[in-house]
Amino acid sequence: MKVVAFNGSPKKEGNTYHALQLVCEQLEAKGIETEIVNVGIKNVKACTGCNMCFKNKDEKCIIKNDNVNEWIQKMKEADGILLGSPVHYASLSASLKSFLDRAFYVAGANGNLFRHKVGASVAAVRRSGGLPAFNEMNNYLTYSEMMIPTSNYWNVIHGLFPGQVHEDKEGVQIMRVLGKNMAYLLELMENGKNKVKAPEIEKKIMTNFVK
Repeated sequence: MKVVAFNGSPKKEGNTYHALQLVCEQLEAKGIETEIVNVGIKNVKACTGCNMCFKNKDEKCIIKNDNVNEWIQKMKEADGILLGSPVHYASLSASLKSFLDRAFYVAGANGNLFRHKVGASVAAVRRSGGLPAFNEMNNYLTYSEMMIPTSNYWNVIHGLFPGQVHEDKEGVQIMRVLGKNMAYLLELMENGKNKVKAPEIEKKIMTNFVK
């Protein structure tokens, strides 16, 4: 099994990276392969709402001059997806949002590529705003029918300088427990294949409230 983690921080090895590493250590302890992809250091263009992914249905965004299509395939092939972001004005980073908007739109346009994968989010913050950013990331997971493991508190860890999150003892425990629970859920999903029938996917009903 494999989990691909996306680091939305413009600092390659800042506190978001360290938070993801804490989770990945627990996954690797259970024999689950992990990979951290640094999204925040890349120039990721925003979704233009062109809907070409719905027309082409080739699992690709029409924007080709960045790494988004490569990352979408990593997500499709992985058993689990881990999202991590620093907190910018009580929100996730711009690069990560641009990536997630396009990746999950493409996934939805191609039969819900991430459905029933295990997914989790973590936020690294200096002081406040971590919970809104954490909830924003979870919106992508819940919309896509992903399976979400939990921890013993919300998945937010605190620190200012790179690596300082390790001094947030409760935050470190939150990441550790999340990693253990994510590994447990992945193992349950893997062992349940061909034993427990998954519910059939339903065609999305779209309702417009404007008359």
